[in-house]
Amino acid sequence: MRYVRFRDATGDIRTGEWTGDTGAEIDPYPDSVSRLDLEPEPLAATDVDILPPCDPSKVVCVGLNYADHADEQGKDVPDRPLLFLKTQNTVTGHGETVDLPADKERIDHEAELGVVIGERASGVDVDEAMAHVAGFTCVNDLSNRDDQAVEQNWVRGKAFDDACPLGPVVATPDEVPVDASVECRVNGETRQASSREEFIFSVPELVAEITTYLTLEPGDVISTGTPAGVGPLADGDTVEVEVEGIGTLRNEVHIP
Repeated sequence: MRYVRFRDATGDIRTGEWTGDTGAEIDPYPDSVSRLDLEPEPLAATDVDILPPCDPSKVVCVGLNYADHADEQGKDVPDRPLLFLKTQNTVTGHGETVDLPADKERIDHEAELGVVIGERASGVDVDEAMAHVAGFTCVNDLSNRDDQAVEQNWVRGKAFDDACPLGPVVATPDEVPVDASVECRVNGETRQASSREEFIFSVPELVAEITTYLTLEPGDVISTGTPAGVGPLADGDTVEVEVEGIGTLRNEVHIP
C-alpha cells in the first residue's frame, strides 16, 4: 500500500491510500465527520494539498552510499556510513515550490530513497531492523555546495529551509523492489539513474548503525544516499525524484 497525508478543502489534515496507476485518486480513511459508517468518497489528488507523508523529528542522511557518487566527488568509499542531519525546517512536500538560498553559485539536487521509521528504534540489530521500518518514500537531499565546501557540520550546506522535499507517499516495504530504480529528472531531462541494489550499506545496516548512536522515533526518515549525476538547479526548474514502487516527488525551484 501507499499512504498519503493531505489537507482537504476544509483545511483538515487527513490520511488515505494513494490509488490508481499514477496516484490520481486518494481513498481517504474515515474520520470524525463520516456519517452512517459510510466509506468516504475517493478524492482527486489535484483537489487537495499533498503534505509530506510523515512528520519526522529528524532526517538522518547518509553520504557517499554509492561508489559512483563517491568517485564523482573525489572521495574514497567510506568504511562505515557517513552521517549528517537535516532538521524539521528542511521538510517540505510534493508539489510545493522550493525556495532556495539566494546568491549561491551551486545548489544541487540529490535523488534518494527515504526509509520511514514505524516503531521506536534504539540499539537495533541488523536482523531486526526491518521490523522498525514502516515503508519508503522519495527524498531530494538539496545541497548548498558553496557553504558545504567550507564548513564541517554542514548546517548551512544541508539544513536550510526546504532542503528536504519528501513524498509523495510512504510505500510499504512490499511495494518497493530490492533493486528499485532511483532517478532524478530536471525539466524532463534525466540527470541521475541508478538502483537501490548499488547501495554500499543496506537499509538494515544503516538502521543498525544509526541506532547505535541515536534513537529513531516513528516518522523519522533515513535518507540513504544519492547516486552519481548530482547537478545544479536554476530558478524555475522542475525537479522530479522517482523511486520504483513509490512514485514521483515533484517540486519547482525558486531562487530569489
